[in-house]
Formats: sequence, C-alpha cells, structure tokens
Amino acid sequence: MNDDEVKRALVQAADAARFAPSIHNTQPWRWVVRGDRLELHGVAERQLREQDPDGRMLLLSCGTALHHARVALDAEGWRHEVERPAGEPLAVVRAAERVPARPEATRHFQMLQVRRTDRRTVTDERVPEDTLRHLVKVTEEAGARLHVLGRDQVLELAVAVGQAQHAEAGDERITAETATWVGGDRAEGTGIPASALPEEVPLTTVAERDFPSRGTLAAGEGHDEAATYAVLYGEGDEAADWLRGGEALSALWLAATEQAVNLLPLSGPVEIPFTRQALRRMLGGVGFPFLPVRLGTLDPAQSAPPKTPRLPAGQVIDVL
Repeated sequence: MNDDEVKRALVQAADAARFAPSIHNTQPWRWVVRGDRLELHGVAERQLREQDPDGRMLLLSCGTALHHARVALDAEGWRHEVERPAGEPLAVVRAAERVPARPEATRHFQMLQVRRTDRRTVTDERVPEDTLRHLVKVTEEAGARLHVLGRDQVLELAVAVGQAQHAEAGDERITAETATWVGGDRAEGTGIPASALPEEVPLTTVAERDFPSRGTLAAGEGHDEAATYAVLYGEGDEAADWLRGGEALSALWLAATEQAVNLLPLSGPVEIPFTRQALRRMLGGVGFPFLPVRLGTLDPAQSAPPKTPRLPAGQVIDVL
C-alpha cells in the first residue's frame, strides 16, 4: 500500500458520497483529502437557514454522505477508521489496509447507485414483518434506533406533519427559501428538479411535503394504507448524535433499497419545535427524533424517477 493508492481510494470514496441524500438536495458537505486522511466538513452556504437554523438537517445530511463514503471504501476492500471530533471537521476517515472485499459490501455499493427519493404512492402490499425486523436491526447496528409506529401513532404523526406544514406555509421566509431549492431544471447541480416531484400531491394518510411547485411525475393511484411509518431516533441530541443519525439513515435507506422497500423521509415535523416534541412523546420520551420515514412497496412496473442533480466533484472535493 502506497500513498498514491490511499489518496486515490479516498478521492473515490468522496466522489461516491456525492450521491448521498440530503435535505432538499442541498448537498451541504465538502471533502478534503489531506495525505492519508479524508475530512468531512459542513458547508454553511448550503444550509437551510430558515428551515434548519440549528443545522440539524445539515448534520443529518453530512452523516449520510459519511456513510456513503464508508460504503465505497468497504466495496473496494479498504479497512478504515473514523474519528468524529467536536466541531470541524465533522469526521476524519483514515484508510488502514486493503483486504478482499466482502460480497455484501459490493451489494451495498450497488444500492448506493440505484437508491432514489420516490414521492409517489406505494402499493397495497405491506412490508413483511421479517423485513421490518431486519431494517430495525440494520439501524441499530449503525448507531441509532427505528421505532415502528402503530396505527394510533400513525394518526398522531399525520397530525404533527399537518401542523408542521401549516406552520411553515405561514412563514414567508421559509416558503421563499424552499422555492429557491425546489422546482425547475436545477441546472446548477443542487435542489429538487420538477422531474423528481409528483404532478399533484399523492393521497396519503400522512401528508407529504406540499412543495410550492408541482412536478412532472404521475403521483400514482390508490392510498398509502399499506405503508409502514417509523421514527428514526437516537439517545442524544448533540451534533455527534445527528451525524450518527445521518449514517444510520443511509444504512437504513440502502438496506431498504436492497429489500425492494421504498423509503421516503418526512423531515417537516422535525423542523418545527412543537411538532418535534410531539414526535418525542411518540417515543415515550426515551430518545430524540431525527426523522420520520415512510416504508412501502412500489409498483414494480413503474420505472424509477430520474436521478436528482449533483454538484461536480471539483466543487465538493479538495485534494491537498
């Protein structure tokens, strides 16, 4: 193992991390390859100042990118270590040695490339219980928890989501900020293009985010009565916990994709303090909610929505 080989592996990992999911596809991260270390930094310029003034969603997004980078290293057989210092950088990844890649690591990397955020309705086929147990286990192994909601709690979630939507819709600064990131062709490489949005709000028990502009995807037929809703949460509420929460979200999302389960994040109620408290009550006060998610099965006859744009590597990766 030589220095050039390590540096090349770290650059490739950072490049793979560009395709991680992020709030409104803001991609609020920057990578620095410095010798044998890969540093992850948050980018304040791509933080949602109105929706995310405390930077929780920024940290969650950066956590998904960190996990994506680790998946890429695993797929190439690189053993690595991760430091999570307080402050900047948010994380430092060091490649230790190269070993034969495990088959499951290769599968995870393949899921990284096919994962999508699909906002269309799900089918009336429920996610099997054994699959849900697997997803709960994957989340725990990644450092967080997944609380699957019962029917009564799903109705509570629907109320919380509706209240959060109403609060944000009444804030002109939030609606203006959202409009800058959503809709259109998104030629600048960030944000959610119209091609990734339904042309009308789908019929669901728990409302999806009502974006200020409509898209071009058919919303789908039916309702989401067979969908499963869950809350991703952790034991703490510090920056390191939110970064871990993002890593767990990425692990959960890739595992769901591998099981042909569609995952849709519902960040709205986390962005408003009083609805976030409502989520915490659903957890019995034993943890801090990171994100509610919808889990369901999609119509296999439907093609996947187009990929959302990404910033070019040169804008998010610095090699020193």
